[in-house]
Amino acid sequence: MKFQEDSHYIERVINGDIPAYASLVEKHKNLVFSIAMKILNNREDAEEIAQDTFLKAFNSLKSFEKKSKFSTWLYRIAYNGAISRKRKKKMDVVEIDDQVMFNYSADEITTNVHQMNESEQIQLIDKALLQLPEDDNLLITLFYKSEHSIEDISYITGLTQTNVKVKLHRIRKKLYEEIQELTKRN
Repeated sequence: MKFQEDSHYIERVINGDIPAYASLVEKHKNLVFSIAMKILNNREDAEEIAQDTFLKAFNSLKSFEKKSKFSTWLYRIAYNGAISRKRKKKMDVVEIDDQVMFNYSADEITTNVHQMNESEQIQLIDKALLQLPEDDNLLITLFYKSEHSIEDISYITGLTQTNVKVKLHRIRKKLYEEIQELTKRN
């Protein structure tokens, strides 16, 4: 289904066409769910947060100031809801050991990765992403997979733009180290 600009649906909803909101839900449901899932790592909680997000956005639609894109505003609601849920549950998060593995040089790893076909490279990156903490995985997903700007990510997460840049840099380093470890195992 090809969607129109968000502003089209927002105007319709504000003017009384409530069913037009379903198009906004359909358009953004996957990323809203993904954000919640990456933070909570629990399907039921993520589904509940996604539903809450759309309900909160609907109830606040008339006060949406359009200072940012609707999607950015919506993803911020989802992010905040998921973080609040996570804090309430006080989930124990196991940190990944950040020790740098040695034995292989950067050139050897690059050579090993380049010898893989594209499908194998994608599988390797996906495995490495699974080893990242949920917050790091979310930042990478928002920046690379969803192609959000640093400014949008800053708004969604509440981090400063500089902090987002620094975190992305550190996450790329972690990914490199994880890929290094995974290529040693194969």
